Amino acid sequence: MGPVEQVIYDLVVAEFQPNFVQLANESYMHSVPPGSESHFKLVIVTDRFDGLRAVQRHQSIYKLLAEQLAGPVHALALHTYTDAEWADSGAGAPDSPSCLGGSKQG
Repeated sequence: MGPVEQVIYDLVVAEFQPNFVQLANESYMHSVPPGSESHFKLVIVTDRFDGLRAVQRHQSIYKLLAEQLAGPVHALALHTYTDAEWADSGAGAPDSPSCLGGSKQG
């Protein structure tokens, strides 16, 4: 886990105390130098999301990670679930689409 990924993970766990969290550095899927920490996918399951709409959940994460999003992080795919929603989903989040930007386009 790289330093940016570790900071994101630690902040999310401390703030939301999730029942499940998965943070994936998906930078390799994009037109960035090897070892980059610019594109992430976050899957988070917490009862803190009970009663919140998706936009409210995302806003709370964006607020928490404002410094990272203003700096090294270019993209953050969010998959936010309550415990019940996670169970209904079969405990799985959708795969991220392939990048078609930059030198990957063709």
